Amino acid sequence: MEVMLTVEGLEKSFKDKKALKNISFDVRKGEIMAILGPNGAGKSTTIRNIMGIMYPDEGSITFHNHKGKGIPRNKIGYLPEERGLYKNVKVMDILLYLADLKDYPLHRAKERVLEYLKKFDLEGKENVSVEELSKGMGQKVQFIGAIIHEPELLILDEPFSGLDPVSQEIFKQEIRDLANNGTAILLSSHQMNLVEEMCDRLFMIQHGQKVIYGTLNDVKAEYANFKCTIHGDNQIRDMEGIPRVQRVEQESEHSILYLDKDVEPINWLKSLPNHLDVQELKINRTSLHEIFIDIATNKNLVQEEGESHA
Repeated sequence: MEVMLTVEGLEKSFKDKKALKNISFDVRKGEIMAILGPNGAGKSTTIRNIMGIMYPDEGSITFHNHKGKGIPRNKIGYLPEERGLYKNVKVMDILLYLADLKDYPLHRAKERVLEYLKKFDLEGKENVSVEELSKGMGQKVQFIGAIIHEPELLILDEPFSGLDPVSQEIFKQEIRDLANNGTAILLSSHQMNLVEEMCDRLFMIQHGQKVIYGTLNDVKAEYANFKCTIHGDNQIRDMEGIPRVQRVEQESEHSILYLDKDVEPINWLKSLPNHLDVQELKINRTSLHEIFIDIATNKNLVQEEGESHA
């Protein structure tokens, strides 16, 4: 798969604090790549360096064989976390203005604005001023502004924040469609369930440095042990003696058994005692959300298990 963006050896300091330490990853054509990390980890600094809002102290950013200040910004779309549109400007005017900033043909931009307003359930809002829109509507308009010029690389910083479930589904489908049509997408979000559902690969950062980098499947295989959830009238004492169990969590009428690494679920199930009350049983890997929490709270899961690359 063609590499669209390469970030290599990025270093950035602010006064005496090192914000980025040897950050390296790439984003490929037609993929959704997640950049993750807790607040203050260095995600926004990385994105701002890619966008040319600031420049690294060391390292390089390459887009289509262009580097640094030579990167063609009109080929990149950006939805910042901090939303901001001119409030007293009409929707069509602000979107055409954003398209013009990217040197995109205005006649084509106007067609695309009307297409997207219809798709995002904003038909007829082109002559409404931004300040008359609800927060969710405004977010849809800003999203349209990020993609109106058909970017080859799209950077989305918390695109789902504040959206209702219906609007989230609209955004998710549009992001998937863009990727399927070849757009390289770098997505930053704290909503791990959406990241796990949508992203092909992920780069996780903590304290300005890489902690995880790889495909979702590889990351989960490396760091996410299996867990078994049993619904039934059981107590923790009923689980005593079951082999290859690290710990048990009891919540009302269901028990969660966290299993050792490298457990084979098919064989392990044979070790469950016959006296257990099993109304429902599910085995899956620990979620990306749980991995994220482990890293953010410094429980050392990653350091214990190593690193993943793909």
